[in-house]
Amino acid sequence: MTSAPLHIAVNTRFLLPGDHLEGIGRFTYETLGRLVAQHPEVTFHFLFDRAYDSRYLFGPNVVPHVLQPPARHPFLFVAWFEGAVAAWLARHRPAAFLSPDGFTTLNTRVPRVTVIHDLAFEHFPLDVGLLQRKYYHFFSPRFARASAQIVAVSEATKADIVQTYGTAPEKISVAYNAPADLFQPQSEQSQREIRRKFSHGQPYFLFVGALQPRKNLGNLLRAFDQLKATGGAAVADAQLLIVGRKAWKAGPILAAYQQMRHQNAVHFTGRVADAELAGLYAAARATVYVPYFEGFGIPIVEAQASGCPVLTSGVSSMPEVAGEGGALLVDPRDVASIAAGLARLWTDASLRQELIAQGHENLSRFSWAQSAEVLWQAIEKAINKQ
Repeated sequence: MTSAPLHIAVNTRFLLPGDHLEGIGRFTYETLGRLVAQHPEVTFHFLFDRAYDSRYLFGPNVVPHVLQPPARHPFLFVAWFEGAVAAWLARHRPAAFLSPDGFTTLNTRVPRVTVIHDLAFEHFPLDVGLLQRKYYHFFSPRFARASAQIVAVSEATKADIVQTYGTAPEKISVAYNAPADLFQPQSEQSQREIRRKFSHGQPYFLFVGALQPRKNLGNLLRAFDQLKATGGAAVADAQLLIVGRKAWKAGPILAAYQQMRHQNAVHFTGRVADAELAGLYAAARATVYVPYFEGFGIPIVEAQASGCPVLTSGVSSMPEVAGEGGALLVDPRDVASIAAGLARLWTDASLRQELIAQGHENLSRFSWAQSAEVLWQAIEKAINKQ
């Protein structure tokens, strides 16, 4: 006698069409692709909130569904998760509902597995808009309680969920992010071509991330300006490339830029294709990533995989992700600390080589296949608790 086939529903609203997926979308893409391949015996029902790209249908065991309305506003979050998703779950009764983006539905008895990437909105509520803040503060602790299993993207995030929401630690697993395969060291010729295209042939620091308050770009710009003002001839050719889309509340970042004495050394590229991003990491003098709070911080491991030394914040999850000796750590709240770190990285070639070597060693801790396995184990635990 054979058991009934297993059906798993998955929230895939962050698998958006286009050539670049940001943090949550990248986590969703990398882990689901492996889950689908590793479990051909399971039917995965992907729940999209808009027309989907067929490249996200990772195997013949994926069945896509488009549920309306598109959920990109707090009122529509409620309509989609508590209305459309809940109704679909009630009709189809899958064995579990996996949500990789921190949101789920309260209006179901289907066992839920929820991936929580960070609780930044709890600690820095003014960094998000009023309606988003109200939605997060009302629903997020309830999502945590309603989920049979939670997956956090770092030990720091797990500890934060335990402390902030009082969640039992044994209910939370940890599945790290990992760098994609395209992030690798590149030839000197390729690096020269990237520099010629993006920084007028000059060496540069690289920042990667959306322009929004938590990324602390204002302090990075002030620190870079300080470096240029005080570093003399040693930093005369130093450039700063800022790669990422303008997200929300970017006004103070742009104001900090307008106040700089050395604006001409800063280049905003906007979002770039993944292949170009890989080249930008590989050709950088160093990656500088100094948020004041982060659930994981994937640019750290992308840079390490690319053979690029890293300067990052000594707070939140970032020391955990960077690994022992894998990055130069600074105080993100202290402009002088960031500027001193920039100066050290720019002028100390032996330090850069040491960080590259330690960063390469650190990469063995991160695997999308292993993170997919953690998700699967959480799904099994959720199902077996019923």
